[in-house]
Amino acid sequence: MVALLEQAVEWSVQLVNFLGYPGIIFLMFLESSFIPFPSELVMPQAGILAARGQMNIVVAIVMGVLGSWLGALVNYFLALRLGRPFFLRYGKYLFCPPETFAKVERFFNRHGEIGTFTGRLVPVIRQYISLPAGLARMNMARFLLFTGLGSGLWVTILAVIGKIAGENQALIREYSRKWTLWLLAGCVLLVALYAWWYRRRRTRHAATASGQLSA
Repeated sequence: MVALLEQAVEWSVQLVNFLGYPGIIFLMFLESSFIPFPSELVMPQAGILAARGQMNIVVAIVMGVLGSWLGALVNYFLALRLGRPFFLRYGKYLFCPPETFAKVERFFNRHGEIGTFTGRLVPVIRQYISLPAGLARMNMARFLLFTGLGSGLWVTILAVIGKIAGENQALIREYSRKWTLWLLAGCVLLVALYAWWYRRRRTRHAATASGQLSA
């Protein structure tokens, strides 16, 4: 099993090296759409190549974000065009079974726009968070902003991990796991703060409207 994992990692390094920056865009495009291609096999490898002097890590990160944007836009417009019944019925053929779609949809509906940002940092959800955004016809500028922020944070972490850890795949896996846990904790805190702020603002607006009616 370890040997197979090492082979997969080495293959991904060679693939990213062979395809170059356009390859990062393409692979991250796949990762952000329906194809289950993990970003952990793309961005850390770009970081390794940056440590070797074969890539510029800033350019690699920008390409990673661009690929994430493109994949997210595909999902957004597919959801906008096809509608919710399509994904409930045929989503399993697009690696998005109904139970996964329901979880992602609940996440988005509960947390709104902040869910687009935090969703890009949560495993499994990150590939599909664009679907409920498309169904809700989320403002495009805000969609791109929050998607770019979340994707940018994630691909930056992965690329830096690869550059720091270098060829030590065990260290890359350890750092990736720790950062995933930290990001999940951060997302929970951020969503909780957002929910508190949103309730407080709504209560304040309701009190203001009530005061105006009384006057």
